[in-house]
Amino acid sequence: MNYGNRELQDLGGTAVQGRGAGRRPRCWLIAGRGLASLPALTAAVLAPGLLSVICGGTVAAGEPSLRPSPGRQAAGADRYAEARERMVREDIAASGVTDARVLESMRLTPRHEFVPPAQRPLAYFDMSLPIGRRQTISGPFVVAYMTEKLDPRPTDRVLEIGTGSGYQAAVLAPLVGMVYSIEIEETLGRRAAATLRRLGYDNIVTRIGDGFAGWPEKAPFDKVIVTCSPERVPQPLVDQLVEGGLLVIPVGERYEQTLVLLEKTSGGLVRTELVPSLFVPMTGRAEAARVEQPDGSRPQLANAGFEELLPDGQTPTAWYYGRQESLVAAEDTPEGSRHLLLENREPGRPAHIFQGFPVDGRRVGRLAVSLDLRLRDLGPGQSRAEWPAVAVRFFDRQRQRSVRTAIGPWRVPSDWRRVGGSVAVPGWAREAIIQVGLMGGTGRMEVDRVEIEPAQR
Repeated sequence: MNYGNRELQDLGGTAVQGRGAGRRPRCWLIAGRGLASLPALTAAVLAPGLLSVICGGTVAAGEPSLRPSPGRQAAGADRYAEARERMVREDIAASGVTDARVLESMRLTPRHEFVPPAQRPLAYFDMSLPIGRRQTISGPFVVAYMTEKLDPRPTDRVLEIGTGSGYQAAVLAPLVGMVYSIEIEETLGRRAAATLRRLGYDNIVTRIGDGFAGWPEKAPFDKVIVTCSPERVPQPLVDQLVEGGLLVIPVGERYEQTLVLLEKTSGGLVRTELVPSLFVPMTGRAEAARVEQPDGSRPQLANAGFEELLPDGQTPTAWYYGRQESLVAAEDTPEGSRHLLLENREPGRPAHIFQGFPVDGRRVGRLAVSLDLRLRDLGPGQSRAEWPAVAVRFFDRQRQRSVRTAIGPWRVPSDWRRVGGSVAVPGWAREAIIQVGLMGGTGRMEVDRVEIEPAQR
C-alpha cells in the first residue's frame, strides 16, 4: 500500500528526517492511535512501540483485501448482531449485491451507532431514517449498492459529498486507503465526526463545507461518491477526479433522479445510468442553481404507465427502489405496451416499488389514488395484514414528522380492473412517497397507470 505525505499527515503523523545513504527519505512518526488505520500486517509490526516510523510513504506488500474495521469491535458482540446479519443476507445480498468485501463491511459496520437513539430499533431494516436537519441516513441496500458500483480498492483516496450520519464513510473505511468527507450542515458534520472518532475510524477525515466545490486541497481523488442530489454534476468534482477515476452520483429533478456512474476518460466522462433514485437535495450552491423547482400545489406521478425506460431497456424511470419487480410486455396491458409485475413466493419478503412527489398540505386537502390492477395466486404474508395495497407516506418540511395511510388491501384474485381510493393530506405535509406492492403477501400483482389527482383544500 502506498501512503503519500498527505495521508500520513491526516493520520496524525509528524514529519521527521531519517538518515540513510544517498537522499534522506522523509519519514513520519505515527502515534499508536493511528495504527488502527494501517493494514493489519503493518500495524502488527509497528504496534509494540508507542510511536512508530514510516519512511517514504511506502508500506510493505501483503495488505489484506479488507482493512481492519473499528466496526468489528463495535459490532462484534452487540445485541444487534443477528439483525445485522439478517439485513446483509436478506436485504442486500438477496437483492443483488455480490462483492464479498462490500458485504463483509456491511456486516461489520454498526448502523445503530449512526442513527438517533429513538431510531435504533429500526436500524437494521432496509429503510432510510431521519437524522435531523432535513437529512436522512440511506437504506442499507442503497449504501451497499453505491459502494459496490464505486469499485473500492485498498489504495483508493475517496471523496464523499454528504457525510450525514457518517455511516457511508464508515462502510467505505475498511475498503479503501483514505476517505475525505464533507458535510454542509454543521450540526450533522460535528456529530458524525464525533461518532467516527468514538468508534475509532482513523482513516476518515471530515470537514464542514459546501460539497459542490469538492476538496481541492486534498485532490486528486481516485473515487468520488455523492449521497445527495444536485440537478447537474458539479464540475469541481469532475476536475478533482483522477484520469480513470469513478464518480457515483444521483442527478436530476428533485423527484425524478437517476443514480449514475461516471468514468473520467481522456478528460471527458463516460456515463452509465444505473437506477432511478430519491436522495435529499444537495443544498448550498447546487440548490441555488436548480432550474426545475417542485410544485407541491399540483402533485402528480411521472411515468404512470411504466412506458419510459432507462437505456438498459428494463428499468422504468421515476420509479425507484423496486424489489422483485419486472416489466411485462403484453397485448392485454390496459394502456401502452407494458405494465409492472410484482411477484413474491416467500411470506414477508418485500415486492414493491416507490415514487416520491411534492405535495403542499396547505393547498391540497386530499389525494385520489387510482391504478389498473390484476391479481393472481394470492396468499397472506407473515401476518394477516400483509396483502397487496398502495400506501402513501407524508413528510413535513424537516422530514421529522410523517404519517402513513393505505388504500386496500386487496385479497381476492381478479382480472384487470380499475381500483383506488382517497387519502387525506395533513396540513403540515410538504412531500410524500407512494408505495405499490404486495406488502409482504405472496402471489402476483400486475399494475398499470398509477395516478394521483389532488383536491384543493
